[in-house]
Amino acid sequence: METVSENACFGGTQGVYTHASDACDCDMTFGLFLPEEAKSGPVPVLWYLSGLTCTHENAMVKAGAQLWAAEQGIALCFPDTSPRGEGVADDDAYDLGQGAGFYVNATQDPWKPHFQMWRYVAEELPQLLMKEFPLDEERQAITGHSMGGHGALTLAMGLPGRFRSVSAFSPIVNPTQSDWGRKQFTAYLGEDESTWAKHDATVLMKETGFDGPILTDTGTKDQFIDLLMPESFAAACAARRQEATLRMQPGYDHSYFFVSTFMEDHVAFHAEALYA
Repeated sequence: METVSENACFGGTQGVYTHASDACDCDMTFGLFLPEEAKSGPVPVLWYLSGLTCTHENAMVKAGAQLWAAEQGIALCFPDTSPRGEGVADDDAYDLGQGAGFYVNATQDPWKPHFQMWRYVAEELPQLLMKEFPLDEERQAITGHSMGGHGALTLAMGLPGRFRSVSAFSPIVNPTQSDWGRKQFTAYLGEDESTWAKHDATVLMKETGFDGPILTDTGTKDQFIDLLMPESFAAACAARRQEATLRMQPGYDHSYFFVSTFMEDHVAFHAEALYA
């Protein structure tokens, strides 16, 4: 692991680091904010998964999360959204290839050699972070935006007991029924739709649910709302009687202006679970 940068930030440190990833077979970059409390011992960690076209940097710079995390004594991890670099498969479309990993393990060529984002976020990166930084493995939570909201919800339900809480901003919640999902799942996972189900938050909610609190926010003027399909996830939560707060925010769109507006709410929501 190599340090790209470290900056003082709200009493703590915002760092950017690179490392050779076995899962993705390339160098990967991530951001990590450590609050001041980390100088004295392990702190809880909130994972933030970003959306289409993003890198580790978008939320790290635009979401305004560090202020609220510093107040709560929580670390923030900002992984990248896909493998990158020379020799890594890509596509001319913005919603496939580099910047669009969809947090799955690809089984199809040309994506299979590098696009192992589920394994990277669920296994490799957590192991590295717990080894190298003062983080409390028993106190983890996860959030994300758009494609990252999809990843947060599916990882939370797909890894029982890992995360104490999950939230999402404008999540893609029914990708098996959306053009933001069917296209990518066909490319990465193949034509057999039975392999897609474990990466669909609405299907997972119907089948397993989540053992903890859920919070989602979606703007009523989100320009991609028909692709997000929040009504599908709401119906699945209601049918399961899942503990969940699913909010529609009047007038807000899909941008980081929206994300930063409600970031304080989300960090406070996770802090309550992490310190319970």
